[in-house]
Amino acid sequence: MIIERHSLAKELPEFKEQIHNLKISNAHFAKLFDEYHNIDHEVIRIEEGIENTSDEYLEGLKKQRLDLKDKLFDMLKAA
Repeated sequence: MIIERHSLAKELPEFKEQIHNLKISNAHFAKLFDEYHNIDHEVIRIEEGIENTSDEYLEGLKKQRLDLKDKLFDMLKAA
């Protein structure tokens, strides 16, 4: 099974330069970006079978990842 990564640059390629700029200039954006990246990495490890957990936990992580993506997207649009 192919596990798809959900990096922010892949999810929002039109904002790639703005993502880079905001990571450098906006501490809040950088913090949310790091949280998004860490959760995405954990989801991938679970989906690849490297880590085991309940389906409920995995779904909770995916919801957190989506919530962070929405917040980051709003910040990118406002920039």
